[in-house]
Formats: sequence, C-alpha cells, structure tokens
Amino acid sequence: MSTDFTVTQHTGPAGPVLTFTGELDAASSPTAFEAIRGLELVAAQLLLLDLTELGFCDSSGITALLAAHNCAEDADAAMALVGVPDQLARIFSLIGLDGIFTVYPTVEDAHNAWTADRS
Repeated sequence: MSTDFTVTQHTGPAGPVLTFTGELDAASSPTAFEAIRGLELVAAQLLLLDLTELGFCDSSGITALLAAHNCAEDADAAMALVGVPDQLARIFSLIGLDGIFTVYPTVEDAHNAWTADRS
C-alpha cells in the first residue's frame, strides 16, 4: 500500500463516494478538506468516505473526517465511513467518535442500508 495520499470520487446510488488512499495526516489533510469542500451535497443523500485503503490517519485526518460529517449535516444529508481500519476504529472508540460515525464494512453494504431505510 502506498503512503502517498489520494482522493478519488464517484457517485453511487445514494450520493458521493470519496475514497481515501494512503496516509491521511497533517501534510495530506488539506487535500481531503479540499475534496470535502468541493462536494455539492443535497438533502437526503448519503456521503460515503471509503477508508478501505487508508494506511494511516492522525488527528489532522480525524479532523477531516469530522469536517465531512459536519458538511453532510449542514446539507441535511447523512454520512458514513466504509472499511475503517482496525487501528482507526480503536481510536474512534477510545475518544468517543464511535458514536458519531456510522460505519459499514463495504460501500455495497452502505448503499443497501441506505436503500432499505428509504423503503
């Protein structure tokens, strides 16, 4: 897995999906913030942040994840994380963010849950 940080974006059935790859830290978090600020979320969409290929995340990265959560809330949209690495899930639990973020194992699982909630 590369340590270089990249963000890719596509649109899924529920809304935008941002895939973060590499290391999300103080040096790369501005790239994540830029991608988040560039989103045009609308009410009732689901923003997914796919972290399956994220190798590292420090406090700057966690701040970016919280910014995405706030961006979704401001748009009356939902946000979920996908494929959260074990070490990051543990940090979320230790600092109380496990109650803030909805987490799914895969993008497909998140889309299926969103679709089921709409039925």
